[in-house]
Amino acid sequence: MPIPTIIPALDLIDGQIVRLHQGDYAQKREYAHDPLKQLQFYQAQGAKQLHLVDLTGAKNPQLRQIELITKLINGVDIPIQIGGGIRQQADIEALLAAGAQRVVIGSTAIKTPEIVKQWFSNYGADRLVLALDVRISPEGKKYIAIHGWQEQSNQTLEQVIDNYLPFGLKHVLCTDISKDGTLSGSNVALYQHITQQYPQIAFQASGGIGDINDIKALEKSGVAGIIVGRALLEGKFTIQEAMTCWQNV
Repeated sequence: MPIPTIIPALDLIDGQIVRLHQGDYAQKREYAHDPLKQLQFYQAQGAKQLHLVDLTGAKNPQLRQIELITKLINGVDIPIQIGGGIRQQADIEALLAAGAQRVVIGSTAIKTPEIVKQWFSNYGADRLVLALDVRISPEGKKYIAIHGWQEQSNQTLEQVIDNYLPFGLKHVLCTDISKDGTLSGSNVALYQHITQQYPQIAFQASGGIGDINDIKALEKSGVAGIIVGRALLEGKFTIQEAMTCWQNV
């Protein structure tokens, strides 16, 4: 089983690094770090991939931080995937033109699947990541939440994946909403289940990473990548420690 890639993440509002608690703009934690220096720091520590979320653009695509995003991409030598309010083809064009390796698509994949399937045909499955954020019901159903987690769709994680598999779906960023921003540990059982069910998909685990033990717990989960935001920003561990922890398990 391949060892997962550690993917440092930054969420950006008006050029500032922030973290939202479970997607709530009212529960915003701000960080003084300079975004470019932070990404360069992650690269220097050995990161092989980075993840950005344009929260300003997610709220209003007209205000997408393209100038900043272009500067950040040009300031490092490793690939960056970017999401945040991708609603139309022009959003994808702008981010790919800025140099993004992949564009992360969330709610639009649920609301207008026929359009997003066309994007898979236009750009190829390797340029697109589906961000599927789940709320797990008491019965264990994994319902997809949309619109910054303010709404719950009636579709399950499995239904959405099955819908996109014929179009070459390769990359899925899966978040257990109840874990996001909590530093309380990842939903390892969720990832073990879905990676076994869909071995052809490179899953990225997101939400809940608080310390090095949470990274260790995901070693044999089958995920291809682990998104880490707040824990790295707050110095809970370093990328180097995360990358080497599995050697000591």
